[in-house]
Amino acid sequence: MLAGQRRTAILALVEESGAVRVGDLVDHLGVSDMTVRRDIEQLAREGLVERVHGGALAVGHASAHEPGFLVKSSLMTAEKRAIASRAAELVEPGSSVGISAGTTTYELARLMRGVSDLTVVTNSVPVAQLLHESATPGQTVVLTGGVRTPSDALVGPVAVNALRTLHVDRLFLGAHGVDVKAGLTTPNIVEAETNRALVDSARQVCILVDHTKWGVVGLSTFVDLCDIDLLITDDGLSTRARVALTEQVDSLVVAHTGRRPRARQSV
Repeated sequence: MLAGQRRTAILALVEESGAVRVGDLVDHLGVSDMTVRRDIEQLAREGLVERVHGGALAVGHASAHEPGFLVKSSLMTAEKRAIASRAAELVEPGSSVGISAGTTTYELARLMRGVSDLTVVTNSVPVAQLLHESATPGQTVVLTGGVRTPSDALVGPVAVNALRTLHVDRLFLGAHGVDVKAGLTTPNIVEAETNRALVDSARQVCILVDHTKWGVVGLSTFVDLCDIDLLITDDGLSTRARVALTEQVDSLVVAHTGRRPRARQSV
């Protein structure tokens, strides 16, 4: 593939999803990490993308950009399913769980459809609909009210007030970005407030994030890494990032996707 063709492909991916990671472009284009970075630099010089640590953003989107649910559903599917599979091992009949909005948590909900005698509290419209349609005996789904976001989350005062009266055994929470200093972040300030209410409702907080979220910082922090009981990610996460997370969270679980690790990954 010629340089011009690569840059056109990169630009198309950025415009489609709002953001791309260097590691994902390496896999998609079949070229080296250095080649991708040079292409991003050239596109940034031309004003077509915004270059950020570990990737590129669509111009003008930055930390407040929030991709829609359908867009995010098509990204990192193998990683999300591997993470969801490990998380599903923690879901037991007779327990109560909270599930935040997001595409990784939605994959977990798919695996929870057969769990009976389970109470699920969620602010995710797709998760609630999926579990409702499964009609599993003894499974109760509580959907908070609120205003709907591009990621199909229900947020705002109605959602927060509902969550303040509820208590779950374990919360499964997704995030837009994970960073040592910023913690877990989202581009939506109101969603951050609702996520904090979800965290406060849970005895144990379990974070589900794929490796592309590492180093990404959204507009608003909703929980610090030191307040996380368990973080489940995939084997695409760099060794450096794993060490940093191990020093912060109580427990780190790495789900295996079956892909060969990318030794050249450095973010």
